[in-house]
Amino acid sequence: MSKIPVYLMPGLAASPTIFENIKLPEDQFELYYLEWFIPKTKETLSEYALRMTKEIKHDNPVLIGVSFGGILVQEMNLLIPTKKTIIISSVKSNKEMPTRMKIAKKTLAYKLIPTSLLANVETLVKYAFGENIISSRLKLYEKYLNVRDKKYLDWAIESVILWSRVTPDKNIIHIHGDADEVFPIQNIKNTIQVKGGTHIMIINKYKWINENLPKIILENEKN
Repeated sequence: MSKIPVYLMPGLAASPTIFENIKLPEDQFELYYLEWFIPKTKETLSEYALRMTKEIKHDNPVLIGVSFGGILVQEMNLLIPTKKTIIISSVKSNKEMPTRMKIAKKTLAYKLIPTSLLANVETLVKYAFGENIISSRLKLYEKYLNVRDKKYLDWAIESVILWSRVTPDKNIIHIHGDADEVFPIQNIKNTIQVKGGTHIMIINKYKWINENLPKIILENEKN
């Protein structure tokens, strides 16, 4: 039996090291890791997604994206056939965005975010992973965030805030923690809930993910 190709897309500013503890049965699945590249000037999210699809080397792969990576794989899903597209700690439409992001969109406040300051590890960690990161763990999480280019950060933040998806794709599978502080669960519909899962559950709830992801991939095959 041929193995199912599974492509993993990390969250905002993150490297594939966030998936270091994700292990799927090797006789069934082959894991491939996607990485952020620097966007072109005025590149749209859909244009960026098209470029990212060039990194997909298999037909009908499984795409898995975390946080902003979840938004990106949904855009990729519009461009290539997939066996399944799964998002973790993300949103399926701009209606699931938290109030603060909706306000930032209306007021253009996101343009005031000093992305040059995000080169500071503590600021970047809290922005990417949520405010409740314990200071003693900052060094641990620093290794996961290696994309600190200002052009990328400006583009990424704007792409999240201005994401235009209004109607969720019913085929998207959504895994979400009930304690996610970046995308609060009360805004999220039709999701597989993980008890105690925060925005960084790909890192600290990896045992749940390793146990459940294979059956999620294999069940309810996409038509």
